[in-house]
Amino acid sequence: MNYRLKSNTIGWSFVLISVIFICWFYFYPMIQALLLSFKSGAGANLHFVGLHNYIRLFSDPTFIAAITNTFIYLIVQVPIMIILALFISVLLNDRTLKFKGFFRTAIFLPCVTSLVAYSVIFKYLFATNGLVNKFLLSLSLIPDPITWLTNPFWAKITIIIAITWRWTGYNMIFYLSALQNVDPSIYEAAKIDGASGVHQFFKITIPLLKPIILFTSITSTIGTLQIFDEIMNITKGGPGNTTTSISQYIYNLSFKYTPDFGYAATVSYVIVILIVLFSILQFKVAGERDV
Repeated sequence: MNYRLKSNTIGWSFVLISVIFICWFYFYPMIQALLLSFKSGAGANLHFVGLHNYIRLFSDPTFIAAITNTFIYLIVQVPIMIILALFISVLLNDRTLKFKGFFRTAIFLPCVTSLVAYSVIFKYLFATNGLVNKFLLSLSLIPDPITWLTNPFWAKITIIIAITWRWTGYNMIFYLSALQNVDPSIYEAAKIDGASGVHQFFKITIPLLKPIILFTSITSTIGTLQIFDEIMNITKGGPGNTTTSISQYIYNLSFKYTPDFGYAATVSYVIVILIVLFSILQFKVAGERDV
C-alpha cells in the first residue's frame, strides 16, 4: 500500500503543474463562459436572466442566418475537401510518380500561409474586375463578370473555394502518412487476383484509412463550425448576413454591436453543443462503439 501511495504521489508530482494549468486556462474559462451565458446586459453591466438568452436564439434572425450559413459550409465544403484530399493522397502515393516532393509541398503550402494574407488575396482574385473574372471572360466561359463578393450565392461559393484551397493539403498529409504505412504487397496481391484500381481503392484503401477519415472528418467539422477569418476578411459577412458564420456573429456581439457578452457566450455554447453532437454522429456512422 505504501509503495502504491508513493508511486501515485510521484506520478502526480510530474503532471500536477500541467493539470493545474489545464484547469486554469481551459476548464475555468469554460465554466465562467457557461455562467456568463445566463446573464445579459450592455458592456459590464450584466444581470442574471436565466434561460432568456437561450430562448432568444430561436427568434434571432441574425443567429438563424449565421447557423444556416455555417451548416451550408459544413455540408458542402467538408465532404468535398475530404474526398479531394483522399484522391490527391492516393495519386501522390504512387511510387512511379516523379517530382512527388514538389507536388506534396505545393499542395500543403496553403496550410502554412497566413489566414489574413490568403483571405485578402482571395478577395482581390474574386473581385468583379479580379483575375478570376478576367480569366473566365478571356475563355468566353461567362458573358459578364460574376459578382463573387456581392451576390449571396456566389459569395458562399467563394468562401467554400477559399476554405477548400487552404485545408485540403492539411488533410492530405494525414492520408498520405497512413498510406505509406500500408504494405504494398496487399495491393500487389489484389492486383494478381484481378482487382482493378477502383476495387482496390474501395475495398482496401478506404477500410484501411477509416480511422484517419474519421479523425479528419471530426477536425474539419470543428474547424468549419468555428470559421471566422475567411469570412471576416473576404466578405465581412455580407452581402447583408448571407455569409455570416456563428463565430463572426459572436465577434459582432462582443465588439461590433453594443457589447452583450452574455448573449455572445450563449451563442458560443451553441458551437460547443454542435461539435459534440457532430462528433458523436460521426463516431456512430463510422461504427465506433466506444464514444
